[in-house]
Amino acid sequence: MKALSLTFSSALMCCLVLALAGAPCRADQALAQVIARVKPSIVGVGSLHKTRTPPMHFIGTGFVAGDGLSVLTCAHVIQKLLDANPDEVIGILTGQGEATQFRQAKVQVLDTEHDLALLRLAGAPLPALALGDAATVREGQAMAFTGFPLGTLLGLHHVTHRATVSSLTPVVTPSDNAQRLDPRRLAQLKKTPYIVFQLDATAYPGSSGSPLFDPETGLVYGIVNMVYVKGLKEASISAPSGITYAVPGSHMQAIMLKNK
Repeated sequence: MKALSLTFSSALMCCLVLALAGAPCRADQALAQVIARVKPSIVGVGSLHKTRTPPMHFIGTGFVAGDGLSVLTCAHVIQKLLDANPDEVIGILTGQGEATQFRQAKVQVLDTEHDLALLRLAGAPLPALALGDAATVREGQAMAFTGFPLGTLLGLHHVTHRATVSSLTPVVTPSDNAQRLDPRRLAQLKKTPYIVFQLDATAYPGSSGSPLFDPETGLVYGIVNMVYVKGLKEASISAPSGITYAVPGSHMQAIMLKNK
């Protein structure tokens, strides 16, 4: 009986080890399948100037939603393009690697309060991502985001990062330095701050506009819009903090509903 008990315990332990080892494998497989499914919907955002070399200029990431002709990205991405040269043609970059295509887009909405922009395409629709209910997101939840963190120096290559929702936090926090209280920050402090997702994840300048999605279902729950930078701006690449923020998808849904 004693030998039988030991054998049973050993077998049970083996089952537990195999089950725990299999869980990450299943999660990896699910994410791999989701990545393959979402990549056609994730695009570069930039501008075209035929006399420039190269003619296409990348500035951030976006993704297709709704009817396949709407592209969501960050307002600060579009604002950079508008400030750089108002005469440039704004649009998206689709494709893979060196085989990219530029499609002109119209800026339909520029919501600077929530750092969101809605672009509108003409022509054939692209595969669209579905938005999930951001109100269901909880601390500790696993997420992923896909975009073009370091731009298109080597072509249009999608990069996916894992993320964990570490906190649901107000978008505005008081500055610890009075010299940093510029008019824009003061105006934000007067408003009731909305909640954003703080992520344990590393993002880079080109990640702005990347969809934050469930690694098992592909449903989009937010959009990556900023990182916490330690020191100078250049540190966001050389010494990333590992703290990233995303705007909840509820604000994207509101824009989509108002502009059907």
